[in-house]
This record gives sequence, C-alpha cells and structure tokens, in this order.
Amino acid sequence: MEHIRFSDIYFSYEKNAPPVLSAVSFSVEKNKTVCIAGSNGCGKSTLLQLAACCLKPSCGAIIINGDESQNSRNKRESGIVFQEPDHQLFMPSIWEDVAFGVLKKGMSVDEARAAAFNALKMVEAEYIAEKPPYKLSGGEKQRAALAGVLIMQPEILVLDEPSAALDPRARKNLITLLRTIKCTKLIASHDLDLVLDIADKVIFVHNGKIAAQSSVPGLLTDKAFLQSIGLELPLSVHQ
Repeated sequence: MEHIRFSDIYFSYEKNAPPVLSAVSFSVEKNKTVCIAGSNGCGKSTLLQLAACCLKPSCGAIIINGDESQNSRNKRESGIVFQEPDHQLFMPSIWEDVAFGVLKKGMSVDEARAAAFNALKMVEAEYIAEKPPYKLSGGEKQRAALAGVLIMQPEILVLDEPSAALDPRARKNLITLLRTIKCTKLIASHDLDLVLDIADKVIFVHNGKIAAQSSVPGLLTDKAFLQSIGLELPLSVHQ
C-alpha cells in the first residue's frame, strides 16, 4: 500500500532562484524503509523536510495517504529528526525536551515524564533524562532528538543522517532499533552500510534530481554508478 508519493516536485528556497530539487517523483510503501543517498549538497535534506511537511513544494504534489501533504492531519502524522539535533533540544532537561510534544497535546506532567523516560529507554538513553542538552555528546543529542519524535508515535519517521554522530556501538543499536520500529521510514544517509542494513529501497539523488532508484542491494554494489554521483561502495561490499 502506497503511503507517500512525490509527484514531479520542484523546490526553490527563493522566488526565481534555480531549483534545489527538480522533477522529483517516487513513492514509499507503507511500513517500508526507503533511504535517500547522495553527495553533500545534492538536495537530500530539502527532500526530507518536504516529506515531513516542514517545507512546501514550489511545484508538484506530495501525497500522503491519498491527501495533499500540507493538510494538518498529514503534518501531525510525520516526525523528523534533523541532522543537527541542537535544532530540536531547547528545554532545561532532556526529559522535558522529549515530553514537549505530548505535553502540548494535553498529557499530564506525570504521564508525560513516564512516557519520556520510556522513549529514552527505547534509544538506550534514559541515563541522560535529567541532564541539560549542553552537557551531552553529539550522539546523545541525536538519541534524545529521536526519542522526542518516537514519543509522538508518528506514522512516518523522517531521519536526516541518523548515524552521523554515533560511535560503533550506538550505531549498531540504532540499526536494531530502526529494524524494530513499525512505521514508514524515510532516511537520508551517507552511511551506505547503514542503508544496506535497514533499507528496502534506495533513491539516489544527484544535483537535485533522482539519478536512479533500486531495491537493496541493487545499485549499492555498482562501483561505477556510485562514483558517477560522488559516492563510494559500502565498506562491507569491499570485503
């Protein structure tokens, strides 16, 4: 069942500026994991923000569950974790950051605190619950931001470079967690080994356009193609 469809999307940050994304079309099946791969500056983060309804297309349509993406229901059902988790952490303590969304929805403080601790436990970070954001490592901030999205139980989970600040153990735990979360996932990552481990499909973006789409492993083992769009083979494929 189709959950998300990008239909001939164009996007520019300023009127009359060259588009950051051009003629982007693809679909994501419900409860599947689709990864967006491409070199720096290719438009991956912009594409994710469009999928999470943080931005509106300049042209084209994004359809979620059969509806245009800008309606309020579709905005509520998606959750995004940005590449820079500092953009999402602003409260005095981490549990308050994680609980912010459910408190806004009317949950009591005691219930929200318990839910926040449970969400932090999911990402193996309950030990940071009482800490302020400025005392955390990059990886801890990433897990806190993820917990803040998971607590909302989104139907669509959007992640921008989720493994970028993680050490090997935390990265392994993230892979395990993403495999167990049952929802539609759209993930941008330079970590092609992560893509191999978790994705059902990969979409390759180059210069703001879709260069190719494939199942996994598919084109992730094609050295010549990957190099043509500024990527290298996953480390596991070299072995």
